[in-house]
Amino acid sequence: MDQIQHKFVDVGGLKLHVADIGTGPNVVVFLHGFPEIWYSWRHQMIALAAAGFRAIAPDYRGYGLSDPPPEPEKATFSDIVSDLRGMLHALDLSKVFLVGKDFGVRVGYLFATLHPERVLGIFTFGAPYMPPGSSQFYKYFPEGLYISRFQEPGRAEADFGRLDAKTVVRNIYILFSRSEAPIAEKNQEIMDLVDPSTPLPPWFTEEDLAAYAALYDKSGFQTALKVPYRSLGEEFNLADPIVKVPALVIVGGKDYSLKFRGVEDLIKSGKGKQYVPNLEITFIPEGTHFLQEQFPEQVNQLILDFLGKHF
Repeated sequence: MDQIQHKFVDVGGLKLHVADIGTGPNVVVFLHGFPEIWYSWRHQMIALAAAGFRAIAPDYRGYGLSDPPPEPEKATFSDIVSDLRGMLHALDLSKVFLVGKDFGVRVGYLFATLHPERVLGIFTFGAPYMPPGSSQFYKYFPEGLYISRFQEPGRAEADFGRLDAKTVVRNIYILFSRSEAPIAEKNQEIMDLVDPSTPLPPWFTEEDLAAYAALYDKSGFQTALKVPYRSLGEEFNLADPIVKVPALVIVGGKDYSLKFRGVEDLIKSGKGKQYVPNLEITFIPEGTHFLQEQFPEQVNQLILDFLGKHF
């Protein structure tokens, strides 16, 4: 971890934090999800650097050590995609491999469709490529699902505000590590779904939790609730929605998100190849939503194998 360097790049007037390790022309950019941060890629960054790659993991605007946008309530996926392009320009990187997790999958695929000349390949976790016109899928979620609750202005802020950042992250890691999606009763809040005595997942240490807590103490959750949860309906007019670069999705067999409407079918039926023709799919049967932290050695090898075939 001491070998990972930390720097800030100026993108659109914001100082964005970037974690960076390794040298050379072969660059992999890691795109985090929620409640994650650059730190969630620590195992992969170290492994890739040891294998001769350069690994870069930014904090999105409003996350971790990056500056918040001037109006967090107006943040969008488009902003994140634009920031990624600006970051590559600031670091003088012409082409990279992208690795995305959770809503970072959407960021990665959007970038690959909008700027295909900048992407060599894309490796994602859990979530498949959602084809055009599918951005309204969230409307079918039950009212008590955490996504629905996080979309409601003020509700998650009040729920999280009863606790410190460390407890919020702790609760979300516990909830998202289960095979069932977190769904609250009508008069129940998402944070109340976790008994305070529940232990952390065995692969996530108190030291890890402290690292996350320190970052969210700094950033808060305002931008994180806007992107992704309150921006899911954002539409993109893609001239060409086909992702032509090599792609691999790795799926945990016990990831609760497989049970979202249409997700498992899109992954297992092969329909995803309609929009991502060079798609490969790999399952880790015991894997949950946090594969890269739960099974780092296995995931690292899958990434290195994928890079070895396409670099």
